[in-house]
Formats: sequence, C-alpha cells, structure tokens
Amino acid sequence: MAVTTARKPKPAKAHTFAWEGIDRRGNRVKGDLRAPSVDLVRADLRRQGVAPTKVRKKAPPLFGTGERRITSQDLTVFSRQLATMMSAGVPLVQAFEIIGRGHESPAMQTLLLAIKQDIESGTAMAAALRKYPRYFDALVCNLVAAGESAGVLDVLLDKVASYKEKTESLKGKIKKAMFYPAAVILVAIVVTVVILLFVIPQFKALFSSFGADLPAFTLVVIALSDLLWEYWWALVLAIGGVAWGIGRLSTGSQRFRALIDRLVLKLPIIGTILRKAAVARFARTLATVFAAGVPLVEALDSVAGATGNSVYGQAVQQMREDVATGQSLQHTMRQSHLFPHMVIQMTAIGEESGALDDMLAKAADFYEEEVDNAVDSMSSLLEPLIMVVIGGLVGALVVAMYLPIFKLAAVV
Repeated sequence: MAVTTARKPKPAKAHTFAWEGIDRRGNRVKGDLRAPSVDLVRADLRRQGVAPTKVRKKAPPLFGTGERRITSQDLTVFSRQLATMMSAGVPLVQAFEIIGRGHESPAMQTLLLAIKQDIESGTAMAAALRKYPRYFDALVCNLVAAGESAGVLDVLLDKVASYKEKTESLKGKIKKAMFYPAAVILVAIVVTVVILLFVIPQFKALFSSFGADLPAFTLVVIALSDLLWEYWWALVLAIGGVAWGIGRLSTGSQRFRALIDRLVLKLPIIGTILRKAAVARFARTLATVFAAGVPLVEALDSVAGATGNSVYGQAVQQMREDVATGQSLQHTMRQSHLFPHMVIQMTAIGEESGALDDMLAKAADFYEEEVDNAVDSMSSLLEPLIMVVIGGLVGALVVAMYLPIFKLAAVV
C-alpha cells in the first residue's frame, strides 16, 4: 500500500497595497502595506485602530521588482534597533511592530512582520528566526535561544548587535582591500584596449605610406590591434564565459571554492590581510558565542561557517571533532597550522584562567586593528603602483608607435 505524504502549502505571495482610512481621532490617513490579500490588509489596519475606506493593489513597476533586497547591513541595523528597544523595556512583539512598520525596505517590513506574527502566536523568537536561515544563521539563532532560556534576551541581543556591527566593519575593510587590486587591473585593461582600438589604427595608416620595414615591437602591437578589432566579440564571450563558469563553480562546488580560498591566502599582501581577517572573525565569533553560555563544541560548530574562508572553516570543523574527544582548544589550534602563535598562547591562557571569551575578544580586537592598518598601508602603496602600471603600459605602446618615426628620422 503506497504511503502518500501531504505537501506543505506554499506561503502566499505578499503584494503591496495602497490604503486610505480614518484613524481613531477622525483624521484621514493613508499609506502602503504588504500582505497576501486585501482582507488581511483590512484586518491589520483595524487592529491598528484605522477604519479602511479604500484598499487597492499597487501595480508592479515596469522594470524589475522595484524592491531593494535585504542586505546584511539591514540586518545589522535591525539587530541594534531591537537590542536598544529591549534594553529600554519595550515588549518584544511591540519592538518588532515598531521596527517593521518604520523600515524603508518593503522586503524587510514583510520579514519582520512575519516574524512578529509567529511570536504573537506563541513561537519562541529563536524558532521564528530559524524559519529564515537565509537571513539569520545558526550562530544568531543559538545566541537568541540561549538568551531566551536564561531570561537575559536583552543582554544576548546586545551581544548579537555588537557582533554583527564588528563583522560588517571587518567585511567592509576586506572589500576595500580587494577593490584596489581590481581597480588597478581594470583601469590598465581599459586604457590598453582604448589605445589598441582607436590610437594604433591611426598610426598604422601613417606607417603604410612609409614603404619601409617596421620594427618587430611595432609589428607586434599592430598585430594585437588587428586581432582585437577582428575578434573583439570572441574576447567578450570568453571573458563572460569564464566569469559565469567561475561563479557557477564557486556556488556549486565546494572543492573549487576551497581551491580558490587556498590560492587567495597565498597571494602577497592580500593573502596576509585575508588570513588576519579570518583569525579576527574566528576569535570574535567564538568569544561571542562562548560568552553566551554555549558549550565549546557547539560553539565551534557555529564558528566554522563564520570565518569567511573555507580553509579556516574546514580547520575549525576538525578542531571541533578533536575538542569533542577531550583535546584542548589551544592544542587543536596549533595542529591546524593556521593560527598565529599569539592567538594560540592567548587561548591557552584563557583556558587555564577560565576567561577564554575575554582573551579571544582581545585577540579579535588586535587582529581587526591589524586588518585596518594593513588595508590603509596597501592603499597608500597601490596609489603610486597604479601610476606605474598604467604609465608603463601606455609608455610601451607609445614607444612602439614612435620607433618607426625615429628610424625614419635616422635614415634621413
């Protein structure tokens, strides 16, 4: 006898509705609200003390969805707002209502109001957040669950907000570090392509009237210009295909992502910055989770996905297995050969003194500052390097074009 399983109904899609109504004071009010249906909009307005007179579905924009996606910055600001309201004594449901209604992003409004409805129906906040793993990872959910079970949710929410603020700040520094090398390469490529496409052909027409043999360097540059003019479409397709392939492999293949992460860590300057950033995120995350009372083995499980690099993530997973067998944390860190000696020693002191979270937080502060200083130093170094690279490329192309003129002048 076949056993059939009932499929879970898909959640109704929310739409944006424009509404008008009269509040309790008799004033006419209007606004926008996202909900799956008109009836739910009217019911929600009545709960707020508004008698709806007109509710209509807004037409979607001509191009795209017209809605900004929820970003990590949105979630960070929400975490701080919620922690501030909870510490001020605002009830949890009311805090979600205030933040959700006042958020400028419709997508964020929908998310927060949906979580509010779950909490109103009796669901714990951690369980409500776990329904949206795309926005709230296991680490945040574990911290919230620990706060709820211990009755100190406001304290744990403040830790979550501080953690996300420091993490976002570190992400910004890493993006800044990666931007400058990309900018150097992009500007150099654009300048070279412009010269090859629009400047070199003018010199080629001039040289054709000389009736003399051209220098080898000049012939190579002219051949590159002709090749680019004839096969520019193939170059565009190749670049697009490579970019698409790397993107697909990065999201779909763990081995490829691990290979890229391993190669990036070996790059000069940038690799050092990324290593320090991974160590800082490891220390900051573990300090935050362990301070919340989460057992070390469970804490390491949450930390593995927060390091920002699969090489460190795999190492932390191995450390978790070793710690579960009774080994000390500092010993497993030393075996991984990925953590600086200073961090290992601070971890050992923290384990012996019972202040592991404090020592890891101090290590995180130190390496976050190290990342900041390294990014500033690299920025100062790359400013003249950009001039040297672009000047060298342009200079080489100019010399290639003027060599025949010099040769002709010498013959004359």
